[in-house]
Amino acid sequence: MTIQFPAPALFAHHGGFGINFNPFETNLINLVIVIGVLVWFLRGFLGGMLERRRESILADLSDAENRLSSATAELERAQSDLAAAQHKAESIRRDGVARAAAVREESEKRTIEEMARLKEDAVADLNSEAARVSDLLRREAARQAIERALASLPSKLDDAAQTRLIDQSIRNLGND
Repeated sequence: MTIQFPAPALFAHHGGFGINFNPFETNLINLVIVIGVLVWFLRGFLGGMLERRRESILADLSDAENRLSSATAELERAQSDLAAAQHKAESIRRDGVARAAAVREESEKRTIEEMARLKEDAVADLNSEAARVSDLLRREAARQAIERALASLPSKLDDAAQTRLIDQSIRNLGND
């Protein structure tokens, strides 16, 4: 038995289009059953898949947050190490500059001391040479004076003067 409504017949006459409300002819019942069965079976299957996917995404997010916090901690530690290394490098540079200045000052001091010692040695050598030359000149002058005196002595000394001179020399030797 088909129930016909005036509206479908109306729509069918005016352009070949109509709506069939008969559930048996349209397979409406079969579609409802198939859709219901699909929803009932797929709810657990799709729900499980979606839940596993959700848990996987949450685990990935948690892992990413953990890696971010770990990377942040590593970055802070690396920045701290960098600051310490820069401080140590600056300290080493300052120590190097101070050591170079101390070495330069010590070198200058040793150079000045060496120059003073060389000057003292030169003055001592000069004084020694001057004393040697002076002594040589005195000896030469004394030798020449003795030669002149000996040359002129025989003509100026008679026997009495010679005796007085010898006696006076003997007395002088006795007083020393």
